[in-house]
Amino acid sequence: MPVRLRDGTVSDRPLGQAAVGQILRAAPWRTVRSARGQSHYLGYYWSATSGGHVIYESRLELARLLLADFDPGVTAITAQPFLLRAQAGGRVRRHVPDFLLVRADHTVQVVNVKPAARLAGPAVAEALAWPGALFEACGWDHEIWTGASPVLLANVRFLAGYRRPGIPPDDVASAILGEVRPGERLGGLLDRLERAWPRPVAKAAVLRLLWQAAAAEH
Repeated sequence: MPVRLRDGTVSDRPLGQAAVGQILRAAPWRTVRSARGQSHYLGYYWSATSGGHVIYESRLELARLLLADFDPGVTAITAQPFLLRAQAGGRVRRHVPDFLLVRADHTVQVVNVKPAARLAGPAVAEALAWPGALFEACGWDHEIWTGASPVLLANVRFLAGYRRPGIPPDDVASAILGEVRPGERLGGLLDRLERAWPRPVAKAAVLRLLWQAAAAEH
């Protein structure tokens, strides 16, 4: 199982002897490149969980990244963490997972993202089955993710705009948190807060607090 280190070297060890800490510090196995006319949606997502950028290669992968970042049970996220090589189906197979997540209970989850329609093809299903069996054999969870509720994704995507710490300043967010009354509606809260803070600042602070509180309860 080769892992590409940040210094450009490659560490190769059996999957059962993998060091999760080293995987989290590794570079993505593939390099994201953009080209004119390409069909895939590539990019970098700034993760509040990781405190840095995580690559993705499709809008569906970006959606899974958002939910992982929103999940308080996830403590680390890395993309394209390693290359898995194994003998399967009578030949040597290769597989690069989309994401590896580490949870607060120290369990590891490997995530592969695929549109539901593609899973109907036997070749795709088989290509995901053999690495999934190997991951589960070494005690890692394996998820094949095909999507989520559009309403959930829209709400998380909106709140994610306020995920970065310090915007607004943390002292403003803390002060505003002390002003919130149980059951109060957003409009009424902002009307009250603008006596002390400009409304855009107060609104940004409230939405930042909602990202944090909603993630903690998700």
